[in-house]
Amino acid sequence: MKFLAVTALLPLLASALPRGGPMAKRQTDIPPFTVTSSRSGSPIHLLPLQAAGQSFWLGGSPATYCPTGEGLECPPGKETVIVGASSLDVEVPGGQIIYVNPSGALSFSQAHSASIPPGSSVGPFQYQPGQPFGHWSFTGLNTTGFMACPQPQGNTTQWRVYAATPKATVPTGNVNDCLGFDALAVPWKSNYTAAAWQYI
Repeated sequence: MKFLAVTALLPLLASALPRGGPMAKRQTDIPPFTVTSSRSGSPIHLLPLQAAGQSFWLGGSPATYCPTGEGLECPPGKETVIVGASSLDVEVPGGQIIYVNPSGALSFSQAHSASIPPGSSVGPFQYQPGQPFGHWSFTGLNTTGFMACPQPQGNTTQWRVYAATPKATVPTGNVNDCLGFDALAVPWKSNYTAAAWQYI
């Protein structure tokens, strides 16, 4: 009889479990943060890290989405914010994790899916607190951080972020074109429970 009572409660208990997004923020001692690149005397110095197209870039704007619905208040979606060192700060159920794909590119999972490409690395991503900012790094795949690789787009150059590994498959085909950088972690404060509904 007790067994039946407990099994009847299992669906309720499962629905109460955190599913990422704002709940992840409440369950970690790592504060949400944005990332700014630091490499003096370079074209990538002090550019914000932005999530767009399931990838990460230095400079530009994030790509975000929020569904429309009565009573739904969308977060601003104007910054890329990381929570818990390895997830995006989103409200979408299930959250969105950060990983390094098989080519070495820093990537993030699609909303509503935990699927990532075979051969990807989910970490470790590390956050080190500091004043006035901390540092964020990736130490998987025998690397010690990140690099930004140029990706020409017409008359402009975009900088796609990769794990700093000589084995990365980069847009120009030459990893020596990439610039290593320090990822400065800047605390993010807001009245919203998350930075975006989801990144796309």
